[in-house]
Amino acid sequence: MAARVLVLTAVIPVALAALAACSSGGLNRSAGGVYAPGVAGKSDIDGLIVGHRLMDAGEYELALDAYTRAAGQQGLNVDTLSAMGSANLRLGRLGQAEALLRRAVDEDPDFPPAWNNLGVVLMERGQIGEAAEVFRRAFATDNGNSD
Repeated sequence: MAARVLVLTAVIPVALAALAACSSGGLNRSAGGVYAPGVAGKSDIDGLIVGHRLMDAGEYELALDAYTRAAGQQGLNVDTLSAMGSANLRLGRLGQAEALLRRAVDEDPDFPPAWNNLGVVLMERGQIGEAAEVFRRAFATDNGNSD
């Protein structure tokens, strides 16, 4: 009895391999078959645009993901740092937002949206004096063109 079980366990894998070789797909790939795609190439979609649209739709976590992808493609520049800081601000992550926005204004001191959002973070954290100074800086860098 043990010999029959041993023979069957040895024959089954060989039979399955032979059947796989005879099937239409076989062990080799057929030219017309459907297979999983390869590695994706570089995306033409701008993560900042996607993130801005998601922010407008109130999807702040998804926007942060899009901004993070944009930072991976473009690097941590003033646009990506400011965008990630703004998304963190909307998510209530004030410490992360402040760090990112401070990096953004260090990167480009003449970028009003980063200054303005940094002022909002500072107001939320109760740092009124510094927030007022940051708001003045935002207004000055925009030449008073916006409120």
